Amino acid sequence: MRQRILPWGALTTLCIAINALFVLFPLLTLGGNSFSGADGLGFDGLARFLATPDYLQGLRNTVVLGVAVTVAATLVGVPFAYIVARYDFPLKNFVALLPVATIIIPEVITCQSWLLVLGNNGFVTKALRDSAGIELPSFYGWGGMIFVMTLVYYTYIYLGTLAALRGFDGQLEEASRSLGRTPVETVFRVVIPTVAPAILVNAMVVFTLVVGNFAVSIILGNRIPLLSIQTYNAFVNEMGGSPVMQSTLSLVMITLVAIVLFVQKRFVERRLVQMAQGRAPAAVRVASWQGMAFAGLVLVVVLLSFLPLVTVFVAAFTESRGPLVRWGTFSLAGIERALTAGVDPILNSLKFASVATAVGIAFAVVASYLIVKKRSAATQALDYLVVLPLTISGTVLGIALVQAFNSGSMALTGTALIMIVTYVVRRMPFSIRSAASSLYNIPDSLEEASISLGVPPLKTFIKVIVPVMWASVASAFVLMWASTLSELSASIVVYGGGLETLPIAIFRQVDSGRMGPASAYAAVLVVLIVVPIALSVKLLRIRLFATK
Repeated sequence: MRQRILPWGALTTLCIAINALFVLFPLLTLGGNSFSGADGLGFDGLARFLATPDYLQGLRNTVVLGVAVTVAATLVGVPFAYIVARYDFPLKNFVALLPVATIIIPEVITCQSWLLVLGNNGFVTKALRDSAGIELPSFYGWGGMIFVMTLVYYTYIYLGTLAALRGFDGQLEEASRSLGRTPVETVFRVVIPTVAPAILVNAMVVFTLVVGNFAVSIILGNRIPLLSIQTYNAFVNEMGGSPVMQSTLSLVMITLVAIVLFVQKRFVERRLVQMAQGRAPAAVRVASWQGMAFAGLVLVVVLLSFLPLVTVFVAAFTESRGPLVRWGTFSLAGIERALTAGVDPILNSLKFASVATAVGIAFAVVASYLIVKKRSAATQALDYLVVLPLTISGTVLGIALVQAFNSGSMALTGTALIMIVTYVVRRMPFSIRSAASSLYNIPDSLEEASISLGVPPLKTFIKVIVPVMWASVASAFVLMWASTLSELSASIVVYGGGLETLPIAIFRQVDSGRMGPASAYAAVLVVLIVVPIALSVKLLRIRLFATK
């Protein structure tokens, strides 16, 4: 019995210690710095925040942007999910799957691509101006941010609503209609209220993502006061000095997200409805013209989601000079430069992503096993620690890591190691949840049988459990690879000289108005993300984007 218990207790302690060092300690450091004053402990940062109109406006604008994008994403995602769940129409499987794949497109590429289309020198803007004298409103500002973020985040609501609708008890609809309600009344008075908790949970996920969004906010809304931009600017301005305001603004962002999550939890707990599973209504085969209308409606959304990919590849092979892209011309100059003179960001991305993914998956396999199969007070504490990064934005996480490891014996700031630590911590919750997905279905008797035959617990875990977990581990590996390669908000805070990655290079090129080099780097980044995923899905048969 001693042999069976000790390995897991030691591993749990080690996992908690690692999380305490790289997650809890940076957050506590951040919180402590936010309450520092001229004479030690104080509220100088909070007082300055409350007394500065720009900071208060940034808080208001952040809430307004979060609400606007969440409502817009809900208005797109919920009808989309309802059509896919309840109707059969031409190309249904195609349109049901494609929105999920848009998650792999980095936000900085999506933003850059829409600037190529609707920016001041975008091809649509230029074509309308030259051919019809129509001057489109500037894509920078509120309209551009809400438009791009909606297309980036609606997939989260689509997936959550689709899952809820497929678990909906069709007898509730039949009962409603038998009482004389029309199909439309039934949808709004029975279906939507019943699946509302699922919609709300995913809507709040979207809200928190918008609050912490960095790439779209700083590219399209740099002149609009927003907490994410103000936090980053405070970090840049306070480098080498007192980190009071960057810490205070970070704490305000964390508090805002915590309040939203608390309200969501209370609402969802009161609205949960238990239903008999497996009785969802069968999809209705609609008439040909209706089918084409449904297909056309969802295809418009899907095409808008995938337009960035098409645009970025076309622009990568188009001649450009500064912000001007000479559409209709062909050039390999941008790609050649990215693969020769400007190859360092590519190599850095591959190096950091490879190491971070390997470390992250190894940690995820062990931690997920402990959390699911070795339940105790310690593993419950570990579970809370590993999901803690979900509640904070990438910018705040990066600032916390810089403050915690900027001096002393653990001075990691500006090194390759802090880049890897940032990637692992940032993506750890997703990899652990993905790795744990198959553990719930593995019977304890399988492990007990191996141990009863004399195989030590650790060897049983490696030889018996890990092979059974292979599918979920492979999915976690692919997802962590893709999300690590595309990470910008945290890495742009912690990186130092010579450590520039592809997302950082794209952001800097866009920020400088060099759309050609940005497109070349973006095309390379998409290839580095999509090709390994496609090969993994094909060779390992991973159901990464399954919607059923």
